Amino acid sequence: MTQKTPRHVLDSLAQDIALVLKSMGGSAHQTMIVDCVAAMKRQRGEPVVPSDLRQKIVEVFEHYRDLFFRPFGEGSQRWALADAAV
Repeated sequence: MTQKTPRHVLDSLAQDIALVLKSMGGSAHQTMIVDCVAAMKRQRGEPVVPSDLRQKIVEVFEHYRDLFFRPFGEGSQRWALADAAV
């Protein structure tokens, strides 16, 4: 997989995603995660383009498989924090 987004952006998003997942008990549907991360970014005054954010969040999930996993298997849109991230 070719990384399209700069590493520092992915790292920052990974932190936001981890915060969202922790606040939701460790797992949530991808759509809920995108919506919550978008809300966090808006609260900080950052611009949000939903389709771009969704693409970047999926990229983070795929890139940081040591932090995030799909508890219901590949193809599922539910994501969870790996034990190492908790």
